[in-house]
Amino acid sequence: MTSAIERFAGENYVSLTTYRRDGTGVPTPVWCAAEGDALYVWTEAEAGKVKRIRRRADVTVAACSIRGKLRSEPIPGHADIGDATASEHARGLIKKKYGWLGWLTVSLSVRRRGPAGSVGLRVTFPSE
Repeated sequence: MTSAIERFAGENYVSLTTYRRDGTGVPTPVWCAAEGDALYVWTEAEAGKVKRIRRRADVTVAACSIRGKLRSEPIPGHADIGDATASEHARGLIKKKYGWLGWLTVSLSVRRRGPAGSVGLRVTFPSE
């Protein structure tokens, strides 16, 4: 049986669903990279998904298209917001996986917002 990490490692996009205060799910297609027992996502520090994860760390992840159309069943997980070191690690993983496009996107974001303008999210899947 394949683990969630193995399933998502080769995906270009995954749908990361975070939850509002009222329990409504908010799915967002994001880039991800797998390493060890976790899936890493890189995003803007002030993004809604980050604010929602601060309140409620449970998320779901599913393979999806660039537009967010699901291609697999969602799997429940737990997201942690990385500190500066963990966020830099997540940026590095995204750059490595997505090649020149990842490098360009991450580098321009850091140049525009500074290193604190984006964060890495570490998603784990407790059932594994």
